[in-house]
Amino acid sequence: MSDHGSSAKAILYAFVANLGIALAKLAASIYTHSGSMLAEAIHSFADCGNQVLLFIGLKQAQKPADAKHPLGYGKVTYFWSFVVALLLFSMGGLFSIYEGWHKLSSHEELNKPWVALLVLGVSIGLEFGSLLGCLREIKKLRGNRPLGYWVKNTRNAELVVVLGEDVAALVGLALAFVFVALATVTGQPIFDAIGSIVIGVILVCVSVFIAIRIKGLIVGRSAEDDLREAIRADIAADPNIVGLLNAITMQMGPDVMLALKVKMRPGVPIEAAAAHINSLEARVKAKFPEVKWCFVEPDVAD
Repeated sequence: MSDHGSSAKAILYAFVANLGIALAKLAASIYTHSGSMLAEAIHSFADCGNQVLLFIGLKQAQKPADAKHPLGYGKVTYFWSFVVALLLFSMGGLFSIYEGWHKLSSHEELNKPWVALLVLGVSIGLEFGSLLGCLREIKKLRGNRPLGYWVKNTRNAELVVVLGEDVAALVGLALAFVFVALATVTGQPIFDAIGSIVIGVILVCVSVFIAIRIKGLIVGRSAEDDLREAIRADIAADPNIVGLLNAITMQMGPDVMLALKVKMRPGVPIEAAAAHINSLEARVKAKFPEVKWCFVEPDVAD
């Protein structure tokens, strides 16, 4: 399956789960007066908006290349992913911290907190299902590579964002459940306020991690190590190439741009060298489908 197909599925899983969760949390927060629940509701609504933005970016990235954008629009997904990180930081994290801080000075007891606990329990199940769906789509792309390695090196910004959101949401739900339960058992609503603040801090940390990860992609990052090594090995096995002088890769959304400088076998006529370079470019793009652009320059020195 293509990167776009896996990303779209993961986004859909997350959107459906978060929309249902957000509506249930909002109703429960109004009914129970729970700050932790309200923070979680805002977080889920923010996640729904984030998934819409990620889907917009995914569709825009599929626009064909034109004169002004000769390498296509793949990098637009990095822009929208960075916007999502900012929204997660502000609408999710900072609002949750503010709501918790505001609740610290309020001594309003929770109204029937078992309703909030029930909604949180169901939400944990739905969010866990969304996380499993995201991990399943990631597995199709990462193969046998460790998940940590994939997160650190992948060019698929949308799935990194969805994964971060799902993990943050699941941790936030678990914490909200714990703090609402503490407020219920002890009769101290301050635990609910503390829960909102802790959830906000976690969301801020996750959003900062996502922003840093996406920043590297926006600035310009080379392809994954294993892809670069595989390309080098393929070039080294070519009998008409004496040496690989330089190889530059650039991640362009789901696709990769490759520029090679090679030293040809001495004595090859210019016409034969040009024909071989053309066949080399075609072979590389066929063997490595993620390489959409391949430019090869013959030279004698780097």
